[in-house]
Amino acid sequence: MPELPEVSGLRAFLEARLLGAVVDSVRITSFAVLKTADPPYTALEGRTVTAVNRFGKFVDLDADGIHFVFHLAKAGWLRFTEAPSDKPLKPGAGPIAARLRFTAPATAEHPAGAVGFDLTEAGTRKSLAVHVVRDPQEIQALATLGPEPLDPAFTQEVFDGIVTGSSQQIKGLLRSQSVIAGIGNAYSDEILHAAKVSPFAVAKSLDAETRDGIFTAIGEVLGGAVAEAVGKPPEKLKDAKRGGMRVHGRTGQPCPVCGDTVREVSFADRALQYCPTCQTKGKILADRRTSRFLK
Repeated sequence: MPELPEVSGLRAFLEARLLGAVVDSVRITSFAVLKTADPPYTALEGRTVTAVNRFGKFVDLDADGIHFVFHLAKAGWLRFTEAPSDKPLKPGAGPIAARLRFTAPATAEHPAGAVGFDLTEAGTRKSLAVHVVRDPQEIQALATLGPEPLDPAFTQEVFDGIVTGSSQQIKGLLRSQSVIAGIGNAYSDEILHAAKVSPFAVAKSLDAETRDGIFTAIGEVLGGAVAEAVGKPPEKLKDAKRGGMRVHGRTGQPCPVCGDTVREVSFADRALQYCPTCQTKGKILADRRTSRFLK
């Protein structure tokens, strides 16, 4: 799943390529992906892209006051092209959920001409979402996002207030978009590994030193990943994400900090990874939500 760093990279790339571009056509090939009806998605056509924004894991293309907002969810991605096809798309056929074509202005790096992107989604569980709205705050999941973790307003004091008031396990708290925007399964693993904290630790049980360590890790892990992602084209962002992981997705491999074997806890639709030596004092967490190893 793309998280804050990858979505930041996508936003920066799209801004560089599409700012000032005219929307020539919008095609929705999977109508399950379209979550809004008013205004119609065709209202985007003929408008100029005036801004590209990010809200948590959402990307927002502002076309003269009509917003094309998308959330890639677990298996969605963006495929950009400088040679868009005129071939008609068959609804429901293949992984393409939406296709947008633009006439882009000339820049120092690129000549004027046609460009475009497809939103694609792999697998059978479809959760990619597209919204066409006049105001992004009309989208409930966006309007209820928590604070941005790299915003200067997200201070240690703000973070302490979130943590000390919650009975959730810290892993789940970090992943909750209404609590903190943009952190998902992968980067929550990386943050907790950097902070040397068990993913099953109860948030309000954490002392000030531990909270400080997690807060610092949020800034360092996400900040480093954003710096790595921005400037890369979409096709290189997934590899950049995987290459930066220390524990997430590395079950059975040695921890780069201590050399212990990275372990996994599996759930119905996801898994987390951690290092026993670094995070749980050598204890192996039970492979179920009700593990008693909380520290």
